[in-house]
Amino acid sequence: MRYGFSLPVRGSLADHDGIVSIAQHGERLGFTSATIADHIVFPTAVASKYPYDASGNHPSTGDAIEPLSLMAFAAGRTTTLRFVTSVLILPHRNPVLAAKMIATIDVLSKGRVTLGVGVGWLREEFAALDAADFDRRGAVSDEYLAIYKKLWSPGPVEHHGTYYSFGPLRCEPLPVQRPHPPIWVGGHSKAALRRTARFADGWHPLGTVATAELRPPEFSAMRDDLKRMTEAEGRDYADITIAFVARLHETAQPIEGAGRMPFSGSAAQLIEDVETYRKLGVSHLSFDFRAATLGRTLERMDWFAREVMPHTT
Repeated sequence: MRYGFSLPVRGSLADHDGIVSIAQHGERLGFTSATIADHIVFPTAVASKYPYDASGNHPSTGDAIEPLSLMAFAAGRTTTLRFVTSVLILPHRNPVLAAKMIATIDVLSKGRVTLGVGVGWLREEFAALDAADFDRRGAVSDEYLAIYKKLWSPGPVEHHGTYYSFGPLRCEPLPVQRPHPPIWVGGHSKAALRRTARFADGWHPLGTVATAELRPPEFSAMRDDLKRMTEAEGRDYADITIAFVARLHETAQPIEGAGRMPFSGSAAQLIEDVETYRKLGVSHLSFDFRAATLGRTLERMDWFAREVMPHTT
């Protein structure tokens, strides 16, 4: 099993010292990757419902470090750690500029970029950015992925699509990773599974929150759907990476009862959960270790690296 952790993009830890400390500490402990969330602005009047909290409210009060900028910065302060956008909202950015930025980071980091992608949920943010039509964001995202792949191929290339067009051009240097940085699709909807099957190298769901409880039976059913969809696209399901994102709640004593959420409880319970999801095809697990202070965040990472990782890798 390979493990990742979240880098802060908001709050008191989302500054130079916090980001560098967490990234470098995770690298020293043997974590494989760091995940980076994506928001650019938060309009003050929001009717959209955040899909990963039962309240429907996003926890941010308006702060958000831009993820590609953060990725480039953190890559310059590390040597082996991979960086995963988790997830980059495809319609937010001009696809040609975004493809160039991602390729640049991949070149300068010596191939340490994984592109986690999604279609977004915050209609008001789309409007503020003058982004593509929110109601067609799925189709826009599919076309933008096709544009990325063209631009990451030897040129000249051109594109004449429904939502974006450009004439023959070159977009170099190309990414170090060939044919391109791995693309993981976030989400657990049928549309996300179809997008994974058609376009992606991996599936990257968040699965241990009240609004997205991908316990083993539910996860197994979705995995089987993904397998069928991938094979229907003429692709080999074995080529799909499953990178699961989980909320971690560690405790000194076991949590009893059938209602325990996976990846909560004692170290022994977490080890058992890792093995359960490994058997279901998960090869990457990412956790959010952030706490109120930097010291407590690093302590949680230490605990996991000491009590869980040696027993599951």
